[in-house]
Amino acid sequence: MNSVKITPDIIRSMKTDRRGVPSLTVYDYPMTRLFDEAGIPLLLVGDSLGMVVLGYPDTTHVTMEEMEHHVRAAARAKPLGLLAADLPYRAYEDEAQAVANAKRLRIAGAEAVKAEGGRAIINQVRAIIAAGIPYIGHLGMLPQNVVVEGKYRIKGKIEEERAALLADAKALADAGAFAIVLELITPAVAVEISRSIPIPTLGIGSGPDCDGQILVTHDLVGAFPWFTPRFIKPRLATGAQTRETARQWALEVEQHTLKMP
Repeated sequence: MNSVKITPDIIRSMKTDRRGVPSLTVYDYPMTRLFDEAGIPLLLVGDSLGMVVLGYPDTTHVTMEEMEHHVRAAARAKPLGLLAADLPYRAYEDEAQAVANAKRLRIAGAEAVKAEGGRAIINQVRAIIAAGIPYIGHLGMLPQNVVVEGKYRIKGKIEEERAALLADAKALADAGAFAIVLELITPAVAVEISRSIPIPTLGIGSGPDCDGQILVTHDLVGAFPWFTPRFIKPRLATGAQTRETARQWALEVEQHTLKMP
């Protein structure tokens, strides 16, 4: 369990200290409290909630109002871990909009924000940081682009993508981001990026050698049994176990065999 409040500077220093940075998504009060008690230093209210909580087909349906709702729930846990939140799809199309929506997430309780992209949104990134809001980058496979790209795929396999990813990572670090998520980037390129910038990289499906790792919690604990990414091996099967527990309880009620404590 964390004994001091985690700040962006502490997350940044973990790279210098060669401490891996574990990060998990959170969507509500109990999840946030449990993971904070487990000592997870970086907690992200991810727009992945669109799929694993709200039942959308992808993250592009998530609204600012929905993000604010879940950030408020997570913030009520008052975690010592740093609580960050995703800016949802089309919430940062220009500088003014990016800052306004980042401030909305801060008011809801987020202590940092994350958005997808590198040089293409660098003006928005600079504006958010200039407004005093800590920022996490996100490169590689960008879930908010899945409708445009048509599928999720590993990035960095060709030289053009490799060069672009390195340039994007440098631009984000230079702009003042304190960490960068690297999603579905070929491991060799993820390592190259990690070695080329002074801030931590958080891999997801990008190999084991980034500065840290971030996961959608439902994937880690098997809470969304209808789909699991190929790069994840769930540590638990909570979805299947919950379903079976409910089935057994219902059977006892139906057969009048339920024993009360």
